[in-house]
Amino acid sequence: MSVARKLVGQTAIYGISSIVGRVLSFLLVTVYTRRFAAEEYGIVTELYSYIAFFNILFTFGMETAYFRYANRPDADRRLLYDRVFSLLLLTSTLLSAGMMLAAEPLADVLQYDASQARYLVWLALILGIDAATAIPFARLRLENNAKKVAGVRFLNVLVYLGLNLFFVVLCPDVLAGKYLPILQPLIARIYNPGLGVGYVFLANLVANALYIPFLWREFTDFRFRLDLSALRPMLKYAYPLMFMGLAGMVNETLDRPLLKYWLPENFYPGQSNMTAVGIYGACYKFAMFMTLVIQAFRYAAEPFFFAQSTDKNSPATFALILKWFTLCCTFIFVFISVNVEDFAWFLLGRPEYHAGLDIVPILLLANLFLGVYYNLAVWFKLTDKTYFGTYISFGGAALTISLNFLLIPLLGYMGSALTTLACYFMMAAVCWYLGNIHFPVPYPVLRLSLWLVVAIGLVAVAWFVPVADYWLRHAFHLLLCALFAGLVFWVEWVKREQPLRVA
Repeated sequence: MSVARKLVGQTAIYGISSIVGRVLSFLLVTVYTRRFAAEEYGIVTELYSYIAFFNILFTFGMETAYFRYANRPDADRRLLYDRVFSLLLLTSTLLSAGMMLAAEPLADVLQYDASQARYLVWLALILGIDAATAIPFARLRLENNAKKVAGVRFLNVLVYLGLNLFFVVLCPDVLAGKYLPILQPLIARIYNPGLGVGYVFLANLVANALYIPFLWREFTDFRFRLDLSALRPMLKYAYPLMFMGLAGMVNETLDRPLLKYWLPENFYPGQSNMTAVGIYGACYKFAMFMTLVIQAFRYAAEPFFFAQSTDKNSPATFALILKWFTLCCTFIFVFISVNVEDFAWFLLGRPEYHAGLDIVPILLLANLFLGVYYNLAVWFKLTDKTYFGTYISFGGAALTISLNFLLIPLLGYMGSALTTLACYFMMAAVCWYLGNIHFPVPYPVLRLSLWLVVAIGLVAVAWFVPVADYWLRHAFHLLLCALFAGLVFWVEWVKREQPLRVA
């Protein structure tokens, strides 16, 4: 249990900073949905969907490859750091420059105004900085320096949050004469009202640029030593991960752009397709409550799994970790799903965004299965059979594209949500099946499946049993959450000494 406690400790450090930071960032959703119409917010949703793809392309799996090769007994970590860092510095510079030169043609392809091409320039710089800092962050994680990683990430969020509040809230209000009239001349000189949602991307660029001084020690403790022949084995290990990541981004983000192009005109009366993208993107943010846990877990788990790969008790440890990870995520699914309307009134400013709340439980459940998949995926990373991950991700991508093509014209963004659930469930199921053949782990599949059925049943009760009284409805929903938590505590903790049946 000591190794499990170590993982919990690392996850706690990443998790606390990530949760606080992401919650602060998530609060911007309530700012955006009050300040921007759904059609404007759709631009943010669409462009950040594309950015997710390019983030994978810019790092092309070298972060995970660095972890893998740095943990080998004969590894020269200093030399490895210099070589991998050199490669990513060079490639990120070239890719960012190419995107900046092609900004105007790309804006035309995306049906944006010529003035909005600058958004793509800023995003190209954001991508370059992210790729250039990926290996310094990986080195800190490898050295178990979770506090610095968490601290730098948290400072980035604070800067991003502050700049958004300044440009999206303070500047427009001051110019409108709502308060601080003494600042009007200064604000009028530095603020461009016509830029609108562009300030979201500009704030991101400034915040990410600060990574460089924050990681100055990691940058200066580096020598440019590019050796492609020495990196060839790592590239061979990494490229399946890159394709797997690209396919994974199809599953995670492609539904937003597809809504723009595949949703029939006037499917939602009086709303443009970009408005539907904005509503879907805003409601998808509720999945953040699930992805927070997944992100914190992955930061700590990836180096942990590699470090424990030679331990004879590692399969039992992996099974225990999956069980409690799944139970925690299942409670989040229940709690957010039964109280989603109350969260919506606080987080989604304009009533037009509330039209998509029905998709929230589906997306939460989908991301739960994504988290399970990340746990199960340890088998092909530890056995160097990463091509299996590529096959699974490409299968998910094919399912995502085909189901979106079929369901978007019929169900709108509900079709996209159901597609996401089907994709992640399929990926988790296939990964478990293949892992059971190549790297058997005694996962409690049947028991966890029963807990999921119980959770879905409680959410269905909350959604389909109407309670008119406001306070009584609150009490009823909290009772359902407490019932689930109490059952888990009794069965999995109080009676934990009983043997665990697995399937």
